[in-house]
Amino acid sequence: MNRSIAVALVIAAICLSLGLLAYSRTHLQNSTLALKGPVVTAHAAGTFEVKVTPQPADDKSDDATLGRMTIDKQIHGDLDATSNGQMLTAGTPVKGSAGYVAIERVSGTLHGRTGTFILQHTGTMNRGALQLSITVVPDSGTGQLTGKMDIQIADGKHSYDFSYALPDSH
Repeated sequence: MNRSIAVALVIAAICLSLGLLAYSRTHLQNSTLALKGPVVTAHAAGTFEVKVTPQPADDKSDDATLGRMTIDKQIHGDLDATSNGQMLTAGTPVKGSAGYVAIERVSGTLHGRTGTFILQHTGTMNRGALQLSITVVPDSGTGQLTGKMDIQIADGKHSYDFSYALPDSH
């Protein structure tokens, strides 16, 4: 296997494996300020399977520190959806230090409401300490959806915790 692909896979696995973040009420409250009228905040949880596929480098260099991958997910639970997107990764010679960014488009049903939204991922590992943020891109969600998603991985199984807000339909 090409060294850059191997490094990119390791970085992606580390970033995804350590994707444990505490739910941030402040962030969700701030994201609901843009919604007009009464707002309903809710929580969704479930599992997902993800397929990460390494892609060839855009340039001809053999830079093993940079990687690019496609993401395909099947999401189950309160959010029943599929998603696809792209991830860029960067590794360093220092063990446990890396970063990734990703964008994925989610399409499906969230607590009975059908639509789409885009998630933006930003992950940084500083010698093993992870900072991860996964948020709904503003104005990308059907029905003014806003929110924040956390990912957990335990025993090789992926799960999500999605805190979101929508205008009250009543």
